[in-house]
Amino acid sequence: MGKRRTAAKPDYIKWLLIAGAAAFVVLLGGYAVWHYILPHSVAVDRFRYPVAGIDVSKHNGDIDFEKVLGDDYQFVFIKASEGKTYRDEAFNSNYRKAREAGLMVGAYHFFRKNRTGEEQAANFLGAIKGKKFDLPLVIDLEDDWGNGATTSRDTALDRVMTMITILKEKGYDVIIYTNKNGYDKYYEGMLGDCDLWLCSFTSPDLLYDLPHRFQQFSHEGEVMGIDGDVDLNVFRGSRKEWSHYLDQVKQPE
Repeated sequence: MGKRRTAAKPDYIKWLLIAGAAAFVVLLGGYAVWHYILPHSVAVDRFRYPVAGIDVSKHNGDIDFEKVLGDDYQFVFIKASEGKTYRDEAFNSNYRKAREAGLMVGAYHFFRKNRTGEEQAANFLGAIKGKKFDLPLVIDLEDDWGNGATTSRDTALDRVMTMITILKEKGYDVIIYTNKNGYDKYYEGMLGDCDLWLCSFTSPDLLYDLPHRFQQFSHEGEVMGIDGDVDLNVFRGSRKEWSHYLDQVKQPE
């Protein structure tokens, strides 16, 4: 018998491999630009914006919140949950210690666009059950490559609006956290009845035309009581306006 001939691979397999490799290079290059070239921090005038805070999750390790307060930070947003089932394992401890230290406390949920609003509201509400907050609940709505890339804008928007409705029906005020892309894609003209917490590495003074109450201005903050970098934020207002804002926050009875 003659040698069996090995069938040549179809051309489309070759081109799929080439396309996959090219996509990987583009993604790797994009990450390198984001991580090593683009700014991740901007200086903010604390005299002009005297009320500052941090946002944290389990990735920030064991936090001494009394030292955070002593370092002139007044509030903290703590990660509680993500998607349909995930709950941050440090949430309960972070919540308890932050309250004991005297910080104004809020909680946030990382929104997964491939999960329904009902599922995520149930997870968030379950994670925070029995706890009281000084700040509105936050939905972290990020527009990135790894978060529901195949989910359409309309579907994602419908799901987050469903989640907002459920949280408000439970008696909570809601803040939307997002970046400039998320603001343009989801918030503007759609979610304006919720306060905005904007991530932007631009001075708040240069963003006077945007309606955000809070601004995250650094991913590289150094704060007493925390080992490593931490996200930094300011409330866009005076101490008097901060006090008034806290008085207006709705919570379940």
